[in-house]
Amino acid sequence: MYKIIKIFLIGTLSLVFILSCGIYFAMNLSLPRLSGELFSAHISKDITLERDRLGTAVISGQSRKDVTYGLGFAHGQDRFFQMDLLRRNAAGELSEIFGEKALPLDKKRRFHQFRKRAERIVANLPITEKMMLQTYANGVNDALAEQHLASFEYLATGTKPKPWVPADSLLVIYSMYLDLQGRTPTRDMVLTQIEKLHGQEMLAFIIQNSPYQAALDGSLLPTESVAVPRLSPSSLLAAKMTDIKEPLDIGSNNWAVTGELTQSGKGMLSDDMHLSLAAPIIWYRAQLNYINTAANKGEKVQVTGVSLPGAPAIVVGTNGLLAWGFTNAYIDTADWVELTPADKISTEVETIALPDSSIEYTIELSRFGPVKRVNKQAYGLSWVAHRDYAVDMELMELETADSVKQGLTLATRFGIPVQNIMLVDSDGNAGWTPAGAVPSRTNPSNTAQKANRFQINAWMEDEAVLPQVYNPESQRLWSANSRVMSSKAAKRFGDGGYALGARAQQIRDRLFESTSFTEASFLKLQLDNEARFLSSWHQYLITLLATQPKRFAKDIQLLRDWQKCACADSVGYTLVRGFRAQLIDSVFAPLETELNEIELSLSVVKRYLEPAIWQIITEQPESWLPAQYSSWDEFIISSYQASVTGLLAKHSEEGEFADLQWGKINQLEIKHPFSRQTPLLSRFLDMPKIAGYGDSFMPAVQRGSFGASQRFIVQPGLEEQAVMMVPGGQSGHPLSDYYRSGFDDYAKQKSTALLPSESLHKITIKAGD
Repeated sequence: MYKIIKIFLIGTLSLVFILSCGIYFAMNLSLPRLSGELFSAHISKDITLERDRLGTAVISGQSRKDVTYGLGFAHGQDRFFQMDLLRRNAAGELSEIFGEKALPLDKKRRFHQFRKRAERIVANLPITEKMMLQTYANGVNDALAEQHLASFEYLATGTKPKPWVPADSLLVIYSMYLDLQGRTPTRDMVLTQIEKLHGQEMLAFIIQNSPYQAALDGSLLPTESVAVPRLSPSSLLAAKMTDIKEPLDIGSNNWAVTGELTQSGKGMLSDDMHLSLAAPIIWYRAQLNYINTAANKGEKVQVTGVSLPGAPAIVVGTNGLLAWGFTNAYIDTADWVELTPADKISTEVETIALPDSSIEYTIELSRFGPVKRVNKQAYGLSWVAHRDYAVDMELMELETADSVKQGLTLATRFGIPVQNIMLVDSDGNAGWTPAGAVPSRTNPSNTAQKANRFQINAWMEDEAVLPQVYNPESQRLWSANSRVMSSKAAKRFGDGGYALGARAQQIRDRLFESTSFTEASFLKLQLDNEARFLSSWHQYLITLLATQPKRFAKDIQLLRDWQKCACADSVGYTLVRGFRAQLIDSVFAPLETELNEIELSLSVVKRYLEPAIWQIITEQPESWLPAQYSSWDEFIISSYQASVTGLLAKHSEEGEFADLQWGKINQLEIKHPFSRQTPLLSRFLDMPKIAGYGDSFMPAVQRGSFGASQRFIVQPGLEEQAVMMVPGGQSGHPLSDYYRSGFDDYAKQKSTALLPSESLHKITIKAGD
């Protein structure tokens, strides 16, 4: 028997070894070729594609059209599966790869019919933009054709990659709309239902203006307290305790100073875009070198920065004369319209492909847009992403702009989700404006409109006149997803889900602490994790617990040692942060319970609740106090205890406070989509874990799988001093040398150079068949 077992084990291990070797060999075959010579009929003159130690794609050619092909080729080699997911995410076509488990998401996406919109827009684009998209697609598809074997993701899913087409690049931009503006319609619907359930007083209470304001002109929206509305006994009695999920601040930080505040006299820009983080990281380092043939200029162009795989533009970067970066603007770009029985509703059937079959999914349409039914009422959605001016390739024109003034003029034409663009130039100028698609309608609303108020003709036009600031008197500019424009302009453009404003205030105040800046001082500000926002919560909690000093002696000591930062070894920070979140969840449980019953949540407006929760703490309204508590202090202390109990249950097997260090609670875990489903793959596919070093309401934004997707600092003309840190490598292939390249610098908060280093690999693509 022993011999039989031994033979069986040896045989099994041998099969496992042979299978492992086979998988490894197959994966090696799917690695792209990085050196050599190729031919293509899709370029007019030879181009080169070089890669340095980080895998930065350095593409050189005689024309922008030819280097567009090269960028498509590089993206296709390194990131095709990521590109495929982006286009499928926007189009609602993930089920074709992942099966029925992706159907709920695909149905949500089909609501917007982005595939049809993209195809229509491509057909009507100017011929130069259409040709650029086709050239890019040619590069992507030629890279696919060069592979000996499809990448491992397709082997794992048993599917085959489909060729790239021009409409797919627009779908990638639509994917960014879903990330950056997708919560705006949900926000408005939640506010609509709060008003319907509890009236105008409750709505005004929930969305009262925050004291955290940092507009560039210093203007303030009124912050007088709104009356706390009475909560009905039935709402309080029916309340169920549940976590109100904290929304990720999909946005970014950026700031700039003019040459008055730099030793060189050149403007300086900082930009870090906050997004969900996964492997591979969304951005792709690239440098394009070509001749600008527009208007027979014949100038050499070198633009360096990060691109979005799937699109032919450098999204954030510098050309030596001008540099640019973005934060999400969060102005109002969506309106719901309350439909009446007189409003005609039609239907369309969308076919959603599955691996071996398909289903038909019916969507409802109105003259205002696609229809959603909530609590037995039909609403039509008008969203800027549904308009033909929502997506185009105008962003590429920044590459040849030479001044902030020219960049500000170009920005109003961009077909992208509207962003705060920050610009600096080598002459020392700095400027800001909203850049992207903005509807011309003049009556933005937080709640659903009546049909007779809807400005349908204005919705069809892109707003041409947008606010801007050029060389401000202070020599400083900043944005961090809260209101940037004046209070007057804010009424015109509305609120699409602004951030609280604490980050923007902290950045603004830091900028006024100095009169001279360097790349090092800008990076220090990007990494600033001082807990200014939570200081008032910290003081309140200590004062509250001090009423029972013996009972909470250990807690009080940890709170006193909190270090006033989101520092890795701070337990006190975790306690303060957890207490705030738990108290908001407890107090607003009645509203959350009612919204949950109609499949909505306060989550999308949780950041608005800061002034309201402090008003309740201060006024302690009787109608909001649950019946089982005799006083507000008792209720609030119980919320603190519930927070601590929950944290210990989740993060400590032994129930020890030491396990609640913020660095452990808030570990940065950048995972591959496959390892989330199959944890055994984690060691092969995921980035190493990093102890938490930031949080939501401070410049150093970092959560579990969310944070700065890049860190960019530059003075145009001094690119050799510039910084570009990215938390992941260039390649999506786990066996590539470039899968994790650059991550170590990011993890250690060490500057990574923007400019490419010495070339290690070179592909020459020759014009011809």
